Amino acid sequence: MKITVIGAAGGEVTGSAYMVQTKKARVLVDCGLFQGGKATEAKNRPPTKAQSRLDAVVITHGHLDHTGRLPLLAKLGYQGPVFLTQATHEMASLILRDAVRIQEQDCERQNRKRMRGGEPPRELLYTSDDVESIIRTFKTVPYEHLVTIAPGVQACFAEAGHMLGSASIQLTVDEDGRQKRIVFSGDLGPKGVPMLRKFEPFHTADIVFLESTYGDRDHRPFRDTVDEFVEIVKTAVDNHGKILIPTFAIGRAQLLIALLSLMFRKKMVKPFPLFLDSPMAIEATSIYTQHLELFDDAILKYIREKPLREDLKTLTPCVTAEQSKTINQCPGPCLVMAGAGMCNAGRILHHFRQNLWKPETCVLMVGYQARNSLGHLLLEGAKQVNIFGEKVAVKAKVHTLGGFSAHAGQTDLLAWVDAIAASKPMMVLTHGEDRQRQALAQHIKKQYKLRTLLPGQRDIIDV
Repeated sequence: MKITVIGAAGGEVTGSAYMVQTKKARVLVDCGLFQGGKATEAKNRPPTKAQSRLDAVVITHGHLDHTGRLPLLAKLGYQGPVFLTQATHEMASLILRDAVRIQEQDCERQNRKRMRGGEPPRELLYTSDDVESIIRTFKTVPYEHLVTIAPGVQACFAEAGHMLGSASIQLTVDEDGRQKRIVFSGDLGPKGVPMLRKFEPFHTADIVFLESTYGDRDHRPFRDTVDEFVEIVKTAVDNHGKILIPTFAIGRAQLLIALLSLMFRKKMVKPFPLFLDSPMAIEATSIYTQHLELFDDAILKYIREKPLREDLKTLTPCVTAEQSKTINQCPGPCLVMAGAGMCNAGRILHHFRQNLWKPETCVLMVGYQARNSLGHLLLEGAKQVNIFGEKVAVKAKVHTLGGFSAHAGQTDLLAWVDAIAASKPMMVLTHGEDRQRQALAQHIKKQYKLRTLLPGQRDIIDV
């Protein structure tokens, strides 16, 4: 058996994908999009050339960096099954449809400029038809059940606590009379953040592929982050400024909505205009309400006390582009949650162009910003950025609140490892920059005496 690390390796965080190849089967684990700057996104090629020999795909969760290249499989003729949880089915469908819509809009705009300059048009990575084709192959599986996905290969999905429907996956492979267990952590969620159930680690494995996004540090305690969030919002309201939050539509948007509800309910700040400027976040929130079985006890208790909508009468969902544009006419104070979370596309770019140059504007980064992305440049203190080909001065106050991260920090990652360490697996650290995964590797070696690998992209691991 061989496992090829196709993405999220060599210090790269996005583009998660692994090809598991046995004598009888080829299984792809995740099929994510590379996100960041132009050089990174240029890697978004088909994850495998031998589509006809691919038996199955399994998906840990719906985020684009784990699902965004799936439509390329359909484009190249793959019609086999894609196994995922029910909530991931719904979320991945939503995310992929939104992503291709944005891609088509951006491509159309860029091609108009290219035509005026006499340049050839840019081709789409994939089309809406490709997205719909791959969605039709989705097959839902329950948590904690062993499912045969390919000849000699079974899969079990366990709660990962990262986003609605997220899972770690254990593949049990029978080959030549021997059985091997390969575990893919997927993205793991932190223990201290309320909303979803906490991760459920596996206890046996021969080899483990572990994410290491925050392998070198812990996040700020959630309660401290909430306190800082409240103070930042209060100050911005007093200054009559706009609060712009690049928001991941699934997970982060719902958490922020709950926190704003709490602020209003506890009278920490007088209600002021809020805008959820993301059709995907609006739809995702609806999906959340249909999966209360995946919520933790704390948020369920809070909702039962009083529906969030009673606290959020000043919240305006913006579905259309016209509704989004009206936010420009709204004076501060107001708060705008808009995608994309990594500032690499979407409506947040329009709000940045309109407001970054104003000193009363407040930008809140509440999630990971990939290297070379606009969000990363802002966090590094850039004085000027380029948005839609236009230079925009940065005079807004930029804050980062890492305690809202949906990724486990170092302590939680090690707690997950602790549950499986007794089976003495080989640990393969991916989905992290070099500094992060090197730090985590040192802890794993010292604490558990486990062999640890830090693969590069396209490295092949013999099992």
